[in-house]
Amino acid sequence: MEESKDVTIYDIAQRLNLATSTISRALKDHHTISDKTIKKVKKAAEEMGFRPNTLAAGLRGNQTKIIGVLVSRINRPFISSLISGIEETAQKAGYSVMITQSHDSYTDEVNLSKVLYDSRVCGIICSLAMDTRDTSHFQKFIDKSIPLVFVDRVPKDFNTYRVMIDNYSAGYKATKHLIEQGCKRIAHITGSQYRNTYSERRRGYVDALLEANLTVDEDLIIDTALTFEDGESASNSLFDMPNPPDGIFVSNDTAAVGAIQVAKKRGLKIPKDIAIIGFNDDPIASIIDPGLSTISHPAVRMGQTSAKKILNHLKSSKKSSESKKDNITEVTFLNTEVVVRASSNRNK
Repeated sequence: MEESKDVTIYDIAQRLNLATSTISRALKDHHTISDKTIKKVKKAAEEMGFRPNTLAAGLRGNQTKIIGVLVSRINRPFISSLISGIEETAQKAGYSVMITQSHDSYTDEVNLSKVLYDSRVCGIICSLAMDTRDTSHFQKFIDKSIPLVFVDRVPKDFNTYRVMIDNYSAGYKATKHLIEQGCKRIAHITGSQYRNTYSERRRGYVDALLEANLTVDEDLIIDTALTFEDGESASNSLFDMPNPPDGIFVSNDTAAVGAIQVAKKRGLKIPKDIAIIGFNDDPIASIIDPGLSTISHPAVRMGQTSAKKILNHLKSSKKSSESKKDNITEVTFLNTEVVVRASSNRNK
């Protein structure tokens, strides 16, 4: 069976005996075309099964209405909520979203940034891979005046839009909560310290301990990729210590749930023997038994805010003839809160 060809504006023009330029303008509701002709053209287009090639149209103008998104792992609840916020905001403004994931690989991130660049996205939103140290592969977007927003996992020294939380404050609040529950020996399961996200949470953890005159024991601080398995492995190591911790602050909920499962298998009473607090307030935090205390992380709002940065930049670029290559150092901080559940609440 022969494959049917796509209907083009030339086919519509031939059917209606009109110029292709008239068809093109009518499909875009151009003010130079009468309402009667616009209706006639759109009716014919619908009847003939015409599909506008928006990608090709964008390439002709050297820009699509597609926002590129480059994140670590789509299957993380925080990331899926972040993407939801981006997509919702972009769609309302008539933009589409192209989603890519680096699987926390620097090499994949470099390659995917090129894919998005070659796809002529009109803007890019990125949450860095766990092991990314060099961010020079993003410079091409700046050089071409393509708006770039780093969200959550942001570089320390790249001048562009950044949307994030105050990770220092969040780490401090999580640790202080455990101290207020009576914990004296608090461990910290964290992510790569090359990511300021985790180095700042660790700094908040350390300062909260020092403020309470508690010892900062480097043996209680374990760097991981924060997977469920990492939570199990790290907590097993901590519980095997001659002097195990009585509290654990974990830098995400996925690994924190792993720690809870290990504690339960070992017969430890939560929170009496070991109090645990995670980070992100993922759905699993309220499903696991006992419920996981955590730090709220406004993922959807971060996504919405990031998309708005792109859209506002594009809008202002159209109005202004000034170059957008100037250094942008705009940082937006969103608030976090301690969400107390049974895994740490000794005062109930």
